[in-house]
Amino acid sequence: MADFVTRGQVEEAVAYIRSRTRYQPEFGVVLGSGLGGLAEAVEQADVVPFSVIPHFPVSSVQGHAGRMVIGRLEGRSVLVMQGRVHYYEGYSMGMVTFPIRIMQLLGIKTLILTNAAGGLNTSFVAGDVMLITDHINLIGMAGLNPLRGPNDDSLGPRFPDMSQAYDPALRALALQVAAEHQIDLKQGVYICLAGPSFESPADIKFLRLIGADAVGMSTVPETIAARHGGLRVLGFSGISNALPVPGVTVETTHAEVLEAGRAIVPKLTTLVRGVLRAA
Repeated sequence: MADFVTRGQVEEAVAYIRSRTRYQPEFGVVLGSGLGGLAEAVEQADVVPFSVIPHFPVSSVQGHAGRMVIGRLEGRSVLVMQGRVHYYEGYSMGMVTFPIRIMQLLGIKTLILTNAAGGLNTSFVAGDVMLITDHINLIGMAGLNPLRGPNDDSLGPRFPDMSQAYDPALRALALQVAAEHQIDLKQGVYICLAGPSFESPADIKFLRLIGADAVGMSTVPETIAARHGGLRVLGFSGISNALPVPGVTVETTHAEVLEAGRAIVPKLTTLVRGVLRAA
């Protein structure tokens, strides 16, 4: 499996997607584990399975439908990804962020990322939604950055700025939508780990100490690739489980993550619809 993705591979995938849809999407949305139900809101949709797109990575994770849903939502043209691939599945970071490069070359300017995450902030409970204000790129700090390797200047600069990775204007809009609909939208810092094992009690203690509010296994590489390509990014974490405090042992399961998604999807749907309507 190649470490690096070429522009030619992205262009081939883009050409295929264009042949399968009548839309020119303005917004991209990526749906995390158990959150795929939001795609059902897309109207007059063209559906493209990941498996038929040239070079496209296919997820093996339960709760990821593995298809693009392209259509209309709140009067805007959207491309919604029902599912994503992760580094822990054996894909390179280049392949993990391949869908983001496709969105970039399709002309999408705004990306909304969602994920299922463990709540590190002790005020969070399962079913909460957290607006991502910033991230800690723990696996990237260790070398697993999606921009590692040759830089294609036509896609973005060698050293992109990450000081405002999550667009302040879009975040303000999300908070406004939440207030209008009486959604208790939390805010915080998301940290990305490689996975697939869940965190040990010592891991959890460390992550809290360094300032993380929610932890997951996605989103940050996608954000970096998107910002490299000049896309605006808005991120939400669905808090699927509240991680235990020191001295308390609680088993974490993927089934629990999917179950929490049922409570989170209606809130996320309202937030995404509201942002699209006003953006």
